Amino acid sequence: MLTHSGHTLDPYTPGVGSADLSIDHYDLDLDYRIGPNRLSGRAVLTGRVLTETKTIVLDLTGLRVSKASVNGTKVRFSARGKKLRLTTPQLTRDQPVRIEISYAGNPQPAIGTWGDIGWEELEDGVLVAGQPVGASTWFPCNDHPSDKAKYRIRVLVESEYTVVSNGALTEKVRKAGRTQWTYESTTPLATYLATVQIGRYRNGTIPVGSGATGGARASGARGVGAAESPVPLGLYAADHWDAALDRLGVQHGMMNLFIDRFGPYPFDVYDVVVTDDELEIPLESQPLSVLGPNHLGTDWEAERLVAHEMAHQWFGNSLTPSRWQDIWLNEGFACYAEWLWSEESGRATAHERAEEWWEDLSAQPQDLLLGDPGGPDMFDDRVYKRGALCLHALRREIGDADFFASLSEWTTKHRHSSVSTEDFIACVSQVTGRDIAEVVRPWLDEFELPDLP
Repeated sequence: MLTHSGHTLDPYTPGVGSADLSIDHYDLDLDYRIGPNRLSGRAVLTGRVLTETKTIVLDLTGLRVSKASVNGTKVRFSARGKKLRLTTPQLTRDQPVRIEISYAGNPQPAIGTWGDIGWEELEDGVLVAGQPVGASTWFPCNDHPSDKAKYRIRVLVESEYTVVSNGALTEKVRKAGRTQWTYESTTPLATYLATVQIGRYRNGTIPVGSGATGGARASGARGVGAAESPVPLGLYAADHWDAALDRLGVQHGMMNLFIDRFGPYPFDVYDVVVTDDELEIPLESQPLSVLGPNHLGTDWEAERLVAHEMAHQWFGNSLTPSRWQDIWLNEGFACYAEWLWSEESGRATAHERAEEWWEDLSAQPQDLLLGDPGGPDMFDDRVYKRGALCLHALRREIGDADFFASLSEWTTKHRHSSVSTEDFIACVSQVTGRDIAEVVRPWLDEFELPDLP
């Protein structure tokens, strides 16, 4: 995907990301003061330039740079709009670069097509929701999912607060009433999944509890909920600790089901942060999700969102779209995971969910292409539901054995990489020994909703 195209990388997010740069590692050293919402940071980006150039262009929104260097040499810089331009000595194609930037300011969410995204103050703490282009509200970056990198994120805050970020907590040091938390992500992640969550959280593991069986007991469905997940399930919460502990035991069953259907879990742990503030929607990050207390209900609407966010660890996080046009590879799969959990927990079967949503979508305007919904509509609910219907149609056509074997091959073969719709079609065609394009293309490329097999 990282082809040379001047400046912009993706028509869905115009003006964001650079096709001339590839970053392998972000080293972020952040000092954050919660009361005044004051962030000062030092970012070291290592990677390479993909073309001959004297300019490096990064995304940075609303923060002021005080100094910059490239390969140890101080460089001139200018910030305009959401772009930071560094004027460098001549760089040759594929030349390694080490970019160091010092910056500070009062981080704010970026407001635009997809609402408020990025660094956001809570009543008492911070939430970062970067999808699709919010990463630049707190660090300079090449903000596009095709340029995945490893991270070390170090955050200094007041000691009564807990910091949660990507990867493993490798160090925690007290410094005169403040504490510095260091997280390292040795598996590559997309910029939109980089996160910092700050709150007065306590931390522990989620036991297989009363919430674990979901609807399975009542219906006599297979007891996936009863067995403990092989993946450690962690919880960060404050006021809603007890409710979260009680409700999120259900995740053991979800994790067991998804490993069975999608293949091995792609990370070492799975954590959930429950904020004290209610949230409009839950948020996925890597390898964690963020829920509001309003997502802890016992009803299907709350539980399906818990399943949806977990499924994103495979679809979106480990396998990340090379371009936003293929967002259905995230959302269609995570939505279908909800239907699989519905069936497993003794509620409606996946087919019943599919029939219900087919009826719903057939009554809506047929003016969205699943395979190319357009930037403003890429998070339209029809992308989620039609994506899931496309997968269900494929499952009906090729049968359960080939369908789940294909999903497992898909997640294993492309683990921690960037993917496209073409890659998916090729993968399933290889597993099944037939060209499945004819099955999925009408769902992807036609406005009219195909019949459900």
